[in-house]
Amino acid sequence: MPITVALVDDEAMIRTGLRLVLSGEPDIEVVGEASDGAEALELVARTRPDVVLIDVRMPRMNGLEASHRLVRDHPDSKVIVLTTFDEDEYVTAALRAGVSGFLLKVAPPEQLVTALRTVAAGDGLLDPAVTLRVIAAFADWPAPARSADRSSGLDTLTGRETDVLKLLARGLTNIQIAGRLHLGEATVKTHLSRILMKLGLTTRVQAAVYAYESGLVRPGEQHG
Repeated sequence: MPITVALVDDEAMIRTGLRLVLSGEPDIEVVGEASDGAEALELVARTRPDVVLIDVRMPRMNGLEASHRLVRDHPDSKVIVLTTFDEDEYVTAALRAGVSGFLLKVAPPEQLVTALRTVAAGDGLLDPAVTLRVIAAFADWPAPARSADRSSGLDTLTGRETDVLKLLARGLTNIQIAGRLHLGEATVKTHLSRILMKLGLTTRVQAAVYAYESGLVRPGEQHG
């Protein structure tokens, strides 16, 4: 079965460009387009795509509000936010809402295709060029989420699960984590599932946010 994708952007030329890129991939099918967040909600309810590729700045309902509703009401449709480097305030809110990843609008076509396949397979898109930079930016902010409750949640994790969470938060893929910890990729996925369950989260992107907000990982730390 092909990966079904919905395109949401208020600029028709961008939607057309995205569709042209994706139409050449035999395992990807664009099932619809929308020009704002409100249309996106209707489109997703009707077509149930595997992945929604959505812009942030749009009329009527912006991509942030739409993403929040999509994650809440259509959890089987994974959301990738199209962003630019000057939209950190939008991206941090989207991270907390539980979107599956971010993609720069200037990303090359092959990165777009890889992102869709990655997210459709159940792996969050933690692009170090975007997501980790944003996480690091807001992890230094004094926020209510940075609390004893966050830190105490880490106590429920095993030592190995903590290791996996640290590497995930630094942007490593499942394969990279497996290599670093000398584990099988399936074992890493099992650890990740348990981490999400124990911390009450739904996506690996949320897990990365949690790792920073709890203080488990500090902005600027290296993979080490």
